[in-house]
Amino acid sequence: MATGKRPAFGQRPQETERNTITLINTHNKMKPTLFLLAAGMGSRYGGLKQLDGLGPNGETIMDYSIYDAIHAGFGKLVFVIRKEFENDFREKIISKYEDHIPCELVFQSLDALPEGFKCPEGRTKPWGTNHALMMGKTVINEPFGIVNCDDFYGRDTFKVMGKFLSELPEGSKNTYAMVGFRVGNTLSESGTVSRGICTTDSKNLLQGVVERTKIQRMDGEVKYLDENNQWIAIDDKTPVSMNFWGFTPDYFNYSDEYFKEFLSDPKNMENLKSEFFIPLMVDKLIKEGTATVEVLDTTSKWFGVTYPEDRPETVEKIKKLVADGVYPEKLF
Repeated sequence: MATGKRPAFGQRPQETERNTITLINTHNKMKPTLFLLAAGMGSRYGGLKQLDGLGPNGETIMDYSIYDAIHAGFGKLVFVIRKEFENDFREKIISKYEDHIPCELVFQSLDALPEGFKCPEGRTKPWGTNHALMMGKTVINEPFGIVNCDDFYGRDTFKVMGKFLSELPEGSKNTYAMVGFRVGNTLSESGTVSRGICTTDSKNLLQGVVERTKIQRMDGEVKYLDENNQWIAIDDKTPVSMNFWGFTPDYFNYSDEYFKEFLSDPKNMENLKSEFFIPLMVDKLIKEGTATVEVLDTTSKWFGVTYPEDRPETVEKIKKLVADGVYPEKLF
């Protein structure tokens, strides 16, 4: 957090004191951590040097997420990466943020398995998002949000999750959250997208997530292709998961136990591409009545580079946000 001696992150000097006081008053109970999934970064981008700069000064999508998270009251960043990228990551990525917010690095590897289990011969694929999340157990002791590094979630998204996590009573367990984007705000004009369509109860608690691999706007309506090859229309405001979850530290223990069950299933060991996903873990906890997951509504419009054709449009959207004063021209 900024102090009275230096400008708050992204603020002009004269605004420092006011913004510092606001942050302290709003978030004096508990500062949540932001956990960023970056272990796949090297394979997706061909190395850290090729992180795509989309902002006016080469800012990445992750830069905007971190900027928004700091202003939403998050107090620490934890990145999960592959160990071989540590030096590069510290030099090119961490160095930008560490003067503004505490940062930690944890590492996902194929052999990070419970005692008694060995990585199957020939497996090269990581064990999935929930396995990556488990790597944070040693450095996270507070409520935390978890996000993808390459999705532009938007200011309001971090605000609603930061508020939820900050207001949890101390020692809370089994009370989680997920940001439910309105499906109409998550589409690409370049083709279909995959989204987890959520069902909720009357209290906005998550009941289930069904992955739909082809969703697009057709004839003015949002539609998805079902198992029978039929296009089914859904409301624009139907909540979908964009992998922005909020958990408390007890989630790590559940994950430890269920991962052992996952690895004990011969099918998951024989399939060299099987993955231990966050929705798999969450679905189990909901169905057995162990935990609740509140679906938080957001007005933010997601965007990202799903297709190469999306890149120019993403650059233009960021440029407009800067022009409208939502973000300063230079974040760091």
